[in-house]
Amino acid sequence: MATVLRDLSYKYQWLFDLIVGVSSLSVGGEAQFRQLPLKGLMIRTDMKVLDLCCGSGQATAYLVNRSQRVVGLDADPIAIQRARQRVPAADYVQAWAENMPFPDTEFDIVHTSATLHEMQSTQLMQILSEVHRVLKPNGCFTQVDFHRPKNWLLRLNLYFFLWLFENETAWSLIELNLPNLLTNMGFRIMKFKLHAGGSLQVIQAHKAHLSVLT
Repeated sequence: MATVLRDLSYKYQWLFDLIVGVSSLSVGGEAQFRQLPLKGLMIRTDMKVLDLCCGSGQATAYLVNRSQRVVGLDADPIAIQRARQRVPAADYVQAWAENMPFPDTEFDIVHTSATLHEMQSTQLMQILSEVHRVLKPNGCFTQVDFHRPKNWLLRLNLYFFLWLFENETAWSLIELNLPNLLTNMGFRIMKFKLHAGGSLQVIQAHKAHLSVLT
């Protein structure tokens, strides 16, 4: 069940931005947080990039600085409207991440920021399968999301944050070995790095030329 603070943060953009800003101080602020999945990633201006579950365009703003072919996808029409106002240089599609209206092998890069923890296990599998489908061979899926740290003090800090602002799906994600799951779905892990004392995980995974999906 979602918390009251979570519901309010999604209702009021200023509150959402405040929470993200404060919680991202551990990695140097929101600008640094949004760019964590992009560090070391080669993005040419002609590459087609999907900002999956783009929300109101916080990360999209950094993607359009590197590619001229950025598409933001989100199921929330209000979020899409805000993203268009914030980042007009991108194109936008209102659709569900688990059923993307794109042809196979459409994108060079699929990016998502703090999204997977929102998904039920069945949704998560469907979304990752769709990511694999719409990526070109050797295309890159890059993401940042929660991770359970080994240090108990940092773990308690994360638990307190999840208790205040997240629902049960976030707790499920931190129990999941996401790199192993991606490997089993036909990706090759190119980068796995922890930040904020292990509370955040950044993964860059390439779609294998030969899919292992059945």
